Amino acid sequence: MRSALDIDACRNVNLKPGRVGGIAASLEIHQLCFEAGIPLWCGGMLESGIGRAPNLALCTLPGFTHPADMSQSSVLYQEDLVHPSYEVDAEGSICVSSEPGLGYEVNEDLVEAWTVQRLDVPVPDAKEALRASTINQE
Repeated sequence: MRSALDIDACRNVNLKPGRVGGIAASLEIHQLCFEAGIPLWCGGMLESGIGRAPNLALCTLPGFTHPADMSQSSVLYQEDLVHPSYEVDAEGSICVSSEPGLGYEVNEDLVEAWTVQRLDVPVPDAKEALRASTINQE
């Protein structure tokens, strides 16, 4: 992104969080474009509501001045993994949740029903992880 901005190759940017590495990378790109005065618009890549929720939140940042490219999930899925699923209103807007986290309740039963493979990764004890990182720095 920096290279494109350095050579004035952008009039606007279509940011797809799933393509650039997620939310942290998207926030960095937003900041670069915002500081350069380059307007952004957010697009999705067939995410369920779990993936679209952070995209919608990104769209509330000041650099996102063009309409987002996000259809309602019912266009893509018979059932969404979040409830309530977001809808596009008559004016073409999507109401962004003000709830913490994703802003939508995840339908755990549906996630479980659609899960093909599961891997449980143990979470290390926080005190042990801190001790180990301190030892590795010595």
